[in-house]
Formats: sequence, C-alpha cells, structure tokens
Amino acid sequence: MTHPVFYETSYRMEILSNASDLVSRIRPDSRVFVHGAAATPTRLLDAICERALAEKTFRGIELVGLHTMGEARYASEAFHDQIRVSAFFLGENLRRLYRPGFVDYVPAFLSEIPALFRSGRFPIDVAIVQVSPPDKEGFCTLGTSVDIACAAVEQAGLVLAQINSRMPRVLGDGRIHTRDIDFAILADDPLPVCHLESQSPEVMRLGRKVAEMIEDGSTLQMGIGSVPDAVLAALTSHRNLGIHTEMWSDGALALIRSGVVDNSKKVTHPGKTVSTFFMGSEDLYRFIDGNPSVLALDASIVNSPGEIAKNPKVVAINSAVEIDLTGQVCADSIGSRIISGTGGQMDFVRGASLSKGGKPIIALQSRTRRGESRIVSCLKSGAGVVTTRAHVHFVATEYGVVDLYGKNLDQRAKALIGIAHPGDREGLSRSWRER
Repeated sequence: MTHPVFYETSYRMEILSNASDLVSRIRPDSRVFVHGAAATPTRLLDAICERALAEKTFRGIELVGLHTMGEARYASEAFHDQIRVSAFFLGENLRRLYRPGFVDYVPAFLSEIPALFRSGRFPIDVAIVQVSPPDKEGFCTLGTSVDIACAAVEQAGLVLAQINSRMPRVLGDGRIHTRDIDFAILADDPLPVCHLESQSPEVMRLGRKVAEMIEDGSTLQMGIGSVPDAVLAALTSHRNLGIHTEMWSDGALALIRSGVVDNSKKVTHPGKTVSTFFMGSEDLYRFIDGNPSVLALDASIVNSPGEIAKNPKVVAINSAVEIDLTGQVCADSIGSRIISGTGGQMDFVRGASLSKGGKPIIALQSRTRRGESRIVSCLKSGAGVVTTRAHVHFVATEYGVVDLYGKNLDQRAKALIGIAHPGDREGLSRSWRER
C-alpha cells in the first residue's frame, strides 16, 4: 500500500520528530484511550513506558480500550505505581497480567461503549491512535479499527496520532481531519498480521454442521478463530451471502473474492461488506485499502441489535468457554479469571433473534484441549454469564445442533447432553438427575 501524502500547514497538525516528544504532552492523572487490534500505536505505548521509567512523577495514567496487539509492556508489574489498565476486552497479551486494581476489566456491550464515551459517563482525556496518511483534503482514516475509536477521538481533549504510511485508507466512519489531530509523528511500520490455521477434524466437522444451517441469501456475523474459519471454509457452494459483522478476516476474504459473498440481499448497506474492525494478513489490508465495497462503521451502528435485525436471515456465529445444561453461556472467563470480554456476542445474538429468518448460533467444540467437557452441569465458580439462557437459541458442537428456544430446562439439558462428547454424556446425565 502506498498513498500520496499531503501535509499542508493550514491543516494545523503539528508533526513532531519522535514518539517521546509526542507523549510528553500527556499530563499525569489522565485517562488515555488506546487504539486497538491491528491499529495499536505501538511506538506511542513504548514511549509512555519510557517516560514512566524516566519520570516517577508521571503517574495516575489509566489506559483504556479494546484489545491491543504486541507485548503489553505497559501492563507489567514494573508500572503498577504509575499506569493502570481498564480494558473492555482482554486480549492474549493481557490475560496472564490480569490483576484487579491494576489490570482490570470493564464489562460492556460493544454497541454501548461509544455512548459511554459520548455521554461523558466515561470521559476520555487523551486519545492515541494510528491512522492512514492524509489525502489532499487533509483527511486521514482510522484504518483497520473504527469500532469505539471514533467516539474516543471525538471526546478526547488531546488527540495524538501515529501516521503510518502502511495503514490502509478505509471508507466509512473512520475519517479524521488533520485539524482534529493535535500532534503527530510519521511512521512506516508493518501492521501486525494473523493467518488462517490448519483445522482439526473435529473443528472441520463442527464447521460443516454450522454451514448446513446457513441458507443462501443469509447475512453473516462471525469472528476470528478456528471455528469461524471452519464455517467459512464450508460455505464455498453457497450463494448471495452478505456480511454485517463486528470484524472479519481472511476466511471471509476468500468468499468475497469468489463471489459467494456479494451482499446483494442485505437491506442495510446492500453491496457493501460492513464491519467495525479488521484483523488478518497483509493481503487483507491491501484488499480493504480504498475499496468502495468495504465499509468500517462505528460500533454503535454495526453492533446495534436494531440495525442488525433489519437484514434478513442474519446468522450470528459466536463461541463459548462453556455452557451449562440450562443454556447459560460463559464466554469471557474461566471461572473468575477474565480471558476476553463481553464484546459483541449479545449484540448479535439479539440482533439475529429479531431478524426475519435469523439464527443466533453458539458454536463450540465438545471438549477443551485438556479433554474437559465444555457442556457442563454448572458453570465454574465465579464464571460470568455473557449470554443468558433466555437469549440462547441454537447450540452446535461437532456432534450436532440443537435449538433450545422455547424448551424447558429438562428438555434443554437432554438436548445438550445429546451433542456433548460421547464420553461425557453419562456423567452429565447423572449430574442433571442429581441436580
């Protein structure tokens, strides 16, 4: 990706020589929004850490946002006296560092986080973002992550930007004019990438069972990971699919290029692939760069259940850590240990439920890598319920698919036991009788 770069003095953006000068503008006791995923402004985070090491009076900093990529040095114990983290989603780099009071978790539906910022209930002092270079009119874009960053930039009193020549220019809500950026540095850094992984036979079987539920003309929501990738790989014979999703990656890209996804049956944004952020390969980043068929919109729009429900046959595919025999879904923790976040699961479960012909699906392997059943009599002590049993419809494992909606608790338990691993069914049946 190469962009013509225009820097006019009339844009009022001051370009500094290095990241240290940029973060020197951050005052102690500031709440700082951090752009996330592939748009993580790594140079600026490193500079914040260096400043904290050099200036012991630089304290009271609270870093907030969704998941970041790279080493989360800022969350290490060395900075606990100066930097706190309040994350709406704990990515892999923060999970082992989770420690309430220092590295903490803010439960919130993704669709509602922008309103938290805009209402002032969760004020933002500083926003640090990574953006594409400005066009001739002075507009940059938030590139690969629009999500909650739009609202953060709008509300921040100080906006600091890492302008990266390799950041794709993505159409939609992520436009930000240079006059709205207070200080910036220039960079030419590769974006973090992730690639499709080889799938186990069990995951491929699960993917095929979910794909069998998807009708031609459906609108898809899926995430990233082995199960969504397996579902997408099994959709090559489908037609006229659409995408309206929180995020998408290379598995969806293959279907777009083949014509399986053409977005022709969507009611909202027909002909457009809609999401709020992207994570994938360099090939994906090249594809979305300036592509008029791709839109990145604010999470309050993409994840709005009402907006989702306008499209017909919405199929929402989400995962779980475990599900109990009544249908309660834990998706953000293992017991009391937080490992991810609420994210958009409930937004899309509800949106798909309200869509004409929609199907909210919880798809999970029957067992963990350690051989433990993911279908359990009771959730682990301290586990959080992300999707309630009243919201759950379809549950899929590699052993089948059941529809829990409208079923009583005993019917639910028997249905879920029927799609558990065969080696776990007798124990689950016994536990349910005792319960």
